[in-house]
Parts: sequence; structure tokens; C-alpha cells
Amino acid sequence: MPIYTKKGDQGKTFGNQSQPVLKSDDLIEAFGSVDELSSFIGLVATKVKENDLKLFLNLIQKDLYFLNAFLFKNKGFEKISKKRVKIFEQKIDQIQSKTPKINRFILPFGTELSCWFHVLRIVCRRVERRVVNYLNKNKKDDLNIIIPYLNRLSDLFFVLARWFNNKNKEILV
Repeated sequence: MPIYTKKGDQGKTFGNQSQPVLKSDDLIEAFGSVDELSSFIGLVATKVKENDLKLFLNLIQKDLYFLNAFLFKNKGFEKISKKRVKIFEQKIDQIQSKTPKINRFILPFGTELSCWFHVLRIVCRRVERRVVNYLNKNKKDDLNIIIPYLNRLSDLFFVLARWFNNKNKEILV
């Protein structure tokens, strides 16, 4: 069976209803943004040498798969989100203890890996905006399930960017 179905050739796809929706629909935008973040995480993971971090990034990719399923079905992400937010906060605290105190605006600059983590941070922030837009426009009450996860995840990417600069003795700008 070929990969192409030609069903999307008219600018429509299937969302969480049985009727086709425009590919610019808010749900499709949110879904695609989550998928984009997952792909970037996969790219960054190829550049990470620390096996435990590589495995953790893969776990986050799996979380994002469940986040997308949650956007479609409104179930299945609650437990993951609460558990992972706590883990993100622990990791953020551990990493921050190994980097200098922030006393000015931080530019996305330094090592290649640090810059890639900054890219992850900004893509994650865009995902957050798209998901908030979808949930608000559709009067969904799921902000408290999804947004803490995405917010902490972008914070984690930020501290990882700083850690990789610090680890490699780059100037922390």
C-alpha cells in the first residue's frame, strides 16, 4: 500500500472528528507543532553524548506522542503530566545548582549543543502558544493538564542550554 492517500490534496485532513477539517485548523496546528518539537528533540538527542540524557529525551518524545493523543481524545495525559512536571522540576533544580546564578538576560549563544537546546526551548514555547490557542478557542478545560508540562519542559531546555555552555567552559551570555 502506498504512503500517499491523496486525501489531503484539497487542504483538509481528519482531526478528532469524522469530518475533514482544514489543515490550518487550530487542532491541526497544535498537533503539528507538538510533532515538530518531537522531531527537533530527536535531532538534538543525536548530538548528546550523555546516555541518560539521550534516554530522557526519548522519553519526552514518547510523552509528546501521548500529548497529541490527549489533544484528540481528551484522556490519557493527566498522570504523565503530573509525574513528569515533578521530574522536570527536580532536574531543573539539579542542573541549576551546577550553573552560575543568572543576573542578566541570557542570549541563545555558545556551544552548538547549547544553541540546539535554545531552539528546543523556543519551539516548545510555540507549541505552548498553539495548544493554548486551540484549548481557549474550543473552550476546553485542559490547560492545567498540558501547559504546566510544556512550561516546565521549556524551562528544562533553558537550563540544559546553560549547563552545556558551562560544562564546556563557554561564556554564559
